[in-house]
Amino acid sequence: MNKLNSIKKLAIYTMLVGVITISGCKDDEAPAPENEEEVITDVKLIFTNNANANDVVEAMAQDPDGEGVQELTVLDSINLDTGKTYTLTFEIINNLETPGGDIGKEILNENDAHQFFFAFTNNAFVNPAGDGNVDKASDPLNYNDYDKNGNPVGLSTTWTTSSVPLSGGFFTLRLQHQPDIKSSTTGANDGDTDLLLQFVLNIK
Repeated sequence: MNKLNSIKKLAIYTMLVGVITISGCKDDEAPAPENEEEVITDVKLIFTNNANANDVVEAMAQDPDGEGVQELTVLDSINLDTGKTYTLTFEIINNLETPGGDIGKEILNENDAHQFFFAFTNNAFVNPAGDGNVDKASDPLNYNDYDKNGNPVGLSTTWTTSSVPLSGGFFTLRLQHQPDIKSSTTGANDGDTDLLLQFVLNIK
């Protein structure tokens, strides 16, 4: 009888050790990473004429299935007037959530981990001059917003169009996700890309 009791006790002990081991493994699982890349389904570029707030040019891109097989698709061209100064802002949404998640607000809250970079047809703008800062981060770009470390973000930028008309040019924006690495020298190839869109740009 004593032998039978000992066997029973040993079996119970073995089961308890197994349960504790499994529980310990669950506790040791790595926590979910912070600053995950954003899920974006809708992007609206909003160019507002600085001299006339009612003069607004919008261009949309949409990806109805978020992280699914479809990509963000550009739906509009950007059609600006010659010789005008615009402020560019964004509406960036994740409409897979209900209500839609405001990704622009998330970027603002994590502004020390995000930066927009831009490329465009050479000399399409007199300010900033050149062709943008995707190829070289220190090239001219008029950022209106900065993170807590004094580095640019790009949720708001300023653009003055050339007096020379342009047809069929391009305007590219790239949002980089740079947690723990963003600095005054990081560029468009550093970190991960949350957003990469190229629009047709017309200035007339």
